[in-house]
Amino acid sequence: MRRLPLLALIGLAVWLGVLSLPRPGHVEVVDRIVAEVNDEIITMSELEQMAKMVQSQAGIKPKSKEAKALQKEMLEALIDRKLAKAEAKRRGLTISDKELDQAVDDFKKNNQLPDDNALNQAVGKMGLTLKEFRQQMTDQMVQERLVTLAVGAKKQEVADAEVRRFYDANFRNKGGNQVHIQVINMPFPPGATAAQKEEVQKKAETVLQEYRLGTPLAELQRKHSLTGQDLGFINQADLNPELSQILEKLRPGEVAPLHNPDGFQLVVLAGRRSGQARPFEEVSPQIRRLLQRQAMEKQFMEWVKTLRGKAHIKIML
Repeated sequence: MRRLPLLALIGLAVWLGVLSLPRPGHVEVVDRIVAEVNDEIITMSELEQMAKMVQSQAGIKPKSKEAKALQKEMLEALIDRKLAKAEAKRRGLTISDKELDQAVDDFKKNNQLPDDNALNQAVGKMGLTLKEFRQQMTDQMVQERLVTLAVGAKKQEVADAEVRRFYDANFRNKGGNQVHIQVINMPFPPGATAAQKEEVQKKAETVLQEYRLGTPLAELQRKHSLTGQDLGFINQADLNPELSQILEKLRPGEVAPLHNPDGFQLVVLAGRRSGQARPFEEVSPQIRRLLQRQAMEKQFMEWVKTLRGKAHIKIML
């Protein structure tokens, strides 16, 4: 499938609350207020935090020319989120402890966090306390309920021809080589010193050696309290060209250590296969759900715009 443009990921990160584990780097805490939304404020540090999340989802960092435009887009999205959160509060939308606990358990499972200790460490590397993390989860779930109330629970109608057009553009002739990738993340702590970075590097070297000696990934994650992701099969042509070249040299089961400004990653090539375009009949229900969700999100964004007309908004970026 085609790659999402960087700015398109803002909507995904802000509205869908994509809670995967970003690779944290140093984020300077700046107390400068960049916007007022009724009796709420948005600070530069909030923008910086959102930037890290969006860049993590995109897998790239914007060029200097794009950074300013990205910052403005994120600020507008954060303003809308503040308005939506206030509206949810006005409507009395809440999440029970049981629902929140289930969501946290799902997050642990999706990010391959074996226990609460691994969760605490992962959340800490995100620059959050567990309390702050749970609050973010709560806000996300409340917002999902607000979407349903704002645009209705009825599924959006999607014409068969629209489903077919999406398939032709994104699935037809999308064969080629595919790689199954598993990733272990070892990020630097926020504001890491040279000594802390060296400690993470030594840990990465230890984990790499243990894996090459035959220790399974799941056991390494439990032993060293590491976070990881199984990305499944991906079209090799959709990968970053440098990563694709690295994987081309690996055999299934082999690992490539990667170093970037945010820390270290171990990328395991779990398998290869010759990709074939999936039949329309197989993927059409998935496409229809995607298009329905996109239509609902579009309606919700239009609805949020109506809140702006009733709000006091002052931008100071």
